[in-house]
Amino acid sequence: MSTVALVSCSDYSIQQVDNAVMRVLSLLGGADVYAAAGERILLKPNMLAGDPPEKAVTTHPSLMRAVALALKPAGASLFYGDSPIYGSTAKTAQTCGLAAAAAETGIELLDFSDSETTSYDEGTQNRVFELARAVKSCDRIISLSKLKTHGLTGMTGAVKNQFGCISGMNKGKFHVKLPEVERFSTMLVDLNICLKPSLYIMDAVICMEGNGPRGGKPRFMGCILGSTDPVALDSVAACLIGFRPEEIPTCRAGNKAGLGNCDMKQIEIVGDDWQAFVINDFARSQKFMSDIHIGRGRLRNALIAKPVIDEQLCTSCGICVLACPANPKALSRERECRPAYDYDRCIRCYCCQESCPEGAISLITPTLGRFFNRITS
Repeated sequence: MSTVALVSCSDYSIQQVDNAVMRVLSLLGGADVYAAAGERILLKPNMLAGDPPEKAVTTHPSLMRAVALALKPAGASLFYGDSPIYGSTAKTAQTCGLAAAAAETGIELLDFSDSETTSYDEGTQNRVFELARAVKSCDRIISLSKLKTHGLTGMTGAVKNQFGCISGMNKGKFHVKLPEVERFSTMLVDLNICLKPSLYIMDAVICMEGNGPRGGKPRFMGCILGSTDPVALDSVAACLIGFRPEEIPTCRAGNKAGLGNCDMKQIEIVGDDWQAFVINDFARSQKFMSDIHIGRGRLRNALIAKPVIDEQLCTSCGICVLACPANPKALSRERECRPAYDYDRCIRCYCCQESCPEGAISLITPTLGRFFNRITS
């Protein structure tokens, strides 16, 4: 059995979040289980991009603050960091409010720009990663994820949060190397096995629905979750937003690899009544079919969801072009014109949609693809 703690948290006020975090930690054995004197501990928030906290793109600063204050009495040295999709980590931390929370609690930002090759034997598919050197300098990782929809993996939560431990453009290489969602999800599972975070805490006070993980809409749920099993945590979160755990490829891959449980019969939920937090009409992001490999070309274009730019929202900033990992790029832009797609080059990683600061890129499934989804579901 895996244990997932779920605790009500009605807003991001200091008292509410502090109490909720302390209760989550208490249900999971107490704060002293996850920190010890002399340890270097990395708090790993979701710091996807430099958006303010109210947009629900990143882990809320009040959650990181509460976790830091809960762990400090143990005498450990606390740090935080992530590798955002573009721009500097320091500037991103300032914009999303995490820098202020860190200054208040006395924790230091680590530089994730330098990487180091890490090999390990336990991976099922990937046994080598280019990890941020700063991650390797820490004795323990505590993952602080944000519950959001995601175009590629359906949702992003505990398992996917560690992708930010891979520095800079090295993340894009995995999208090119592993364009199929099942193999990409297995890579994320292997990454968690490699890093071995001690604890996973999820910000689900205000989540993101629809065109996530950046262009969607904030949606109130009102809880904070925690577990030492990231697959079980994501499985419970999936149920809260209307998925079955087996629909989430990272849950399937994590269960298969032994990272954790996605069978709800093998998960004990402690704390508050989880069914009171279920949102049945939580808007999903359209995504391509994850159970089959279609390859490239016309059939792929006819079946799989493709990113489409809303000309009314697009500001021609060009960030989507920079984010595209394909070589040659599937997006191009001349002068100040809006970016244009070459869908035959598009690997359907949706990095463009994920990076767009205006939410101008959405995923559209072709009619034939929607029909195929219905008859195979």
